[in-house]
Amino acid sequence: MKPAGLYASPNALAPHYSRFRVAERLLLTGHSHQAWPDVGFEAQQHAWLDAAEYVDEKWEHAFAQAERVRRGFARLLDDSDGTIALGANTHELVVRWLSALPIRQRPRLVTTTAEFHTIRRQLDRLAEEGIAVAKVPALPATTLAERLARTVDDRTAAVLVSAVLYENAHLVPNLAHVLEACRRAGELLVDAYHALNVVPFSLRAEGLEAAFVVGGGYKYCQLGEGNCFLRVPVSCAPRPVITGWFSEFALLPSAPAGGQVPYGFGPDRFAGATYDPTSHYRGAAVFEFFEQHDLTPTLLREVSQHQIRLLAQLFDDLDLDPAVVSRDRSLPIERIGGFVALRCPRAEALSRRLRHEGVATDSRGDTLRLGPAPYLSDEQLRTAVGLLGRAAASG
Repeated sequence: MKPAGLYASPNALAPHYSRFRVAERLLLTGHSHQAWPDVGFEAQQHAWLDAAEYVDEKWEHAFAQAERVRRGFARLLDDSDGTIALGANTHELVVRWLSALPIRQRPRLVTTTAEFHTIRRQLDRLAEEGIAVAKVPALPATTLAERLARTVDDRTAAVLVSAVLYENAHLVPNLAHVLEACRRAGELLVDAYHALNVVPFSLRAEGLEAAFVVGGGYKYCQLGEGNCFLRVPVSCAPRPVITGWFSEFALLPSAPAGGQVPYGFGPDRFAGATYDPTSHYRGAAVFEFFEQHDLTPTLLREVSQHQIRLLAQLFDDLDLDPAVVSRDRSLPIERIGGFVALRCPRAEALSRRLRHEGVATDSRGDTLRLGPAPYLSDEQLRTAVGLLGRAAASG
């Protein structure tokens, strides 16, 4: 796929998203929920038909789809060594991971003030139960890794940090510094949700082969719900306390009745229990679609940066009252992930007005977020920003 075709009107990818009608709508919520290609609909039908054909013997076919999803995430992480465990959402995976930490010996967790609610809420609740949780100010993101590393001590069980901050799209560089600190004490968990498929995230290039990574396909990967993962370093053999019976699925019916609770191999260590495999059929098909159309992380980053620059320039050209809505121009576009964050005291109200005008955006506190996607044309982005200018000027 040539980038020029992704900027044209109509966008060269748009026909593959006909059920989401991406050519007819101004969907600037790509940082939260991107449209699914039509192959996902066909894959969901395939899941139903497999269930009808094989009934209780469908799991062999479902597990094959899950393996394709694992390989898809491993490619995005540039990871040939680690183990990819799958889950319906990141929360269930993070909870199992937390339950494997030596909290009794090291009752301290380190995180930031800008983590997504999955991590933020769970750690806040653990803090209420006596676990020490140190929160390092997230901004400036350019120095966050170094400040996190200095916060690690011998009581620290783990550090939890995002690769891209979900509120403002700031990239967090130099996470290898945190991993080096964690080699002396604790583990590192990187939340890569806002990086995958919009910011290349190579574990080898970043020096993060020994890190745990969590993320999912709801956003830039276009996999939809139910496709999340936990990447586990190859040398690690954790025993999570929160554990489902699918962890010993491959051992049945010979799993020992007594003694230490057994765990399966590889990704099965973090397995849960019976789940709906439909999402994995869809996820496997979408990963294959991306490969067939050469939609690599490098290409998608190029397209995203083009779109972010265009949105930023179009917004700047509006010359709106900064008391109403403004953009922080101090951070280079290269240090921003997959959306433009605008400061707006009434961000939620402005987002509602835009939706009434046919522009889908969202807000977080006083931040209005504009998230493009590779199936949108430049002309659609120009139209959306024009409507933003009109909505902001109307009060």
